[in-house]
Amino acid sequence: MVVLVAGRVLRQLRRDRRTVVMLLLLPCLLEALLWWVYRDVGEVFDRVGPGLLAVFPFVVMFLVTSVATLRERSSGTLERLLTLPVTRLDLLLGHALAFALVAVVQASLAVATSVGLLGLTLAGPGWLLVVVAVTNAVLGTALGLFVSAFARTEFQAVQFMPVFVIPQLLLCGLLLPRAEMPGTLRAVSDLLPLSYSVDAMAELTRSSATGAVWRDLAVVGCFVVLALGLGAATLRRRTP
Repeated sequence: MVVLVAGRVLRQLRRDRRTVVMLLLLPCLLEALLWWVYRDVGEVFDRVGPGLLAVFPFVVMFLVTSVATLRERSSGTLERLLTLPVTRLDLLLGHALAFALVAVVQASLAVATSVGLLGLTLAGPGWLLVVVAVTNAVLGTALGLFVSAFARTEFQAVQFMPVFVIPQLLLCGLLLPRAEMPGTLRAVSDLLPLSYSVDAMAELTRSSATGAVWRDLAVVGCFVVLALGLGAATLRRRTP
């Protein structure tokens, strides 16, 4: 059933060309814009570029997933699906699988653009950079599925972004290394999944050793499982 749900989501995406273009090309365009901004400022792009390769897929997938899931629920599609022999967890895993497949293409394009065209310097393997970006896109999908249960309109779904996304952007280490943050903020950042994604990306630019990267990915994976579990527990058939 999970595969069938994923196939249905992919077919819907294929019919929505604007969403497909945004999912696949927006991270590449934002990375290119960032490179342009810092083109004449030393090695700043090498420092912040990898972290944003984690951030951009996370944000895009969070927005698209939360709005798309809410639209299915408000239109009654979700209620009709749940009359079939399919569980809430099947639905969420199907959505996660579909967007994970999209994320593979999205992350591959973004990494190829950053490393191949924009000259982003890596010490670790490029394929692992893709793995981190895909994992973070799945994290955005899982959180988007979770928060969609608490929104009644698409506008409300977008409003969850300041609650679930912006604090992570501020505390994940992009603006200031987490080791240099005040103790309380550092403790809060340790509880946020995006911090570990950015740490993994940064590690790939500093060292060819991958042990720390896999540990960070394991932490992000635990957050994905938790978000999907909570999403399955809170998923409603319709929007009241």
